[in-house]
Parts: sequence; structure tokens; C-alpha cells
Amino acid sequence: MLHLLARLLDAYQMLIFVWAIMSWLPARPGGATEAFRSALSAIVEPYVGLFRRVVPVVGGIDVSPWVAIVALQVVERVLL
Repeated sequence: MLHLLARLLDAYQMLIFVWAIMSWLPARPGGATEAFRSALSAIVEPYVGLFRRVVPVVGGIDVSPWVAIVALQVVERVLL
């Protein structure tokens, strides 16, 4: 059971990473990339948004995705 939870946390971390990278790339309206980005945002944004409210922007860069990933890694380490 814990192994499955650890894999789910790993997958969610990867989704956050992909979402953060895609946020740097230009979006093409109406493309498949836009639909994927929108779906990914719907999955990731609620969690990352929790950290965005607390973590300030550093040098114009939003570091909340990084903090969110680190928090998931801490939870994973505690569980295992």
C-alpha cells in the first residue's frame, strides 16, 4: 500500500515538473498542447496554489512548484 502511494506521489511530482516547464513555453491557441496544458493545470494548480499563497516570488520567478515538489518528497520520505 505504501509502495503504491509512493509511486503516486512520484507521478504527481513529475506532473508538477512538466507543468512548470510548459509554463515557460509559448502556447498556441486551439492546439493539442493548449488542451494538455489546461488539463495539467487543472490537476496541478490547486496543490501548487497552496504554496503560491505563502511563498514569495524570487527575482521574478515563481518558486512555488519547486517548494510543492520538495514538500511531496518530504511526505514520501516520512511515509517510507
